[in-house]
Amino acid sequence: MTANSPSFTSTVSAITNAFGDPTRRSIYLFARDEPTGVTATQVAERFGVHPNVARHHLDKLAAGGYVEVAVERAEGAGAGRPSKHYRVPADAKLDLATDVPVRSDDLVLSLLGKALAMLPREKAEAMAEEVGQEYGRAMAQGLTGSDQVGHSLASGQRSLRSAMQAVADALSAHGFAAHADQRNNQLRIVNNHCPFGDVAIEHPVICAVDRGMVKGMLAALYGDTDVNQLQSLPQGDTFCATSV
Repeated sequence: MTANSPSFTSTVSAITNAFGDPTRRSIYLFARDEPTGVTATQVAERFGVHPNVARHHLDKLAAGGYVEVAVERAEGAGAGRPSKHYRVPADAKLDLATDVPVRSDDLVLSLLGKALAMLPREKAEAMAEEVGQEYGRAMAQGLTGSDQVGHSLASGQRSLRSAMQAVADALSAHGFAAHADQRNNQLRIVNNHCPFGDVAIEHPVICAVDRGMVKGMLAALYGDTDVNQLQSLPQGDTFCATSV
């Protein structure tokens, strides 16, 4: 397998996707050194992360085939619910010192996460939302092709529902896999995928960027609105939802 072959490229890509995150590399090494495997609870305690974050990393490793998953009851445990054990197969252990390439975007995201963690939460969220709003307004301008986007879509020409659908379509084009719907008489935008990836799981303040993008686009396409985050992947939900 040469460096220019498709199989080599796909192998490098797969390894990078699995181990590009420094925390996930450390979790893999921890699991590799435990013959009986590890649980999400053990990983959470070892690395000081939320169990949902630990489970996210372990499931990523399992999806790539780097760990095996078995549902087992701990030795000596009672009749409680069995837990998932993640174990590295003996014949599939990697030497991460030589097998994992370094990607600059992973380093930048890691730096961003650490920088945000150093700020007070409210200040970090305000900054993230402001950046999102600026980008959202620029996205809305691109949708209409008008410098006076707010005036080109006068009140009454676009309903809030249609504006939200336009926002959802724009978010999908940017990797969010979004759609607009209504539940309990409340309009919302649901994102089934987060393009910010692991950095949002480890640093939920990044979710304020998403909220800001929705707010910025809606301000340009419809008018000022109150935007609230109902659910998010970093909180353990299965999707992210923003209501208006």
